[in-house]
Amino acid sequence: MFWLSHHSPAEYHRTYALGRLRVCARCAGLYPALLAALGAQFAARAPLASAWDLPLGVGLLAPALVDWAVGQARPGAGSNGWRTATGVLLGLALGRTLYVHFQRPWPQALVAQAALVTAVAVPVILLRLGRREG
Repeated sequence: MFWLSHHSPAEYHRTYALGRLRVCARCAGLYPALLAALGAQFAARAPLASAWDLPLGVGLLAPALVDWAVGQARPGAGSNGWRTATGVLLGLALGRTLYVHFQRPWPQALVAQAALVTAVAVPVILLRLGRREG
């Protein structure tokens, strides 16, 4: 299975078809934005600290996280255009925090992102598993 095609056939509505290949709509925005953000920052030798790192790191991650959580509860919700847009925002957020992390491990924004994802994902996954068993 291709790494950007991680959806089962039941979730193909969350992907784009590129010939016979299925590409996750969110990943289609996330990875190009992440690589562009990393490349631009390394090329510009961006500073490793900014007052905006934490609010943007969490704020740009939040739309993708909320959309993912809603999609877990209501599988038909949302659109691929929205998933791709939230993927771009997520890629920008992760691009910044990874840029800093590569040079000064575990910046505050990255820790906050990991904590937020965990705080949302664990209950959503547990609820989804509970529905399957019930």
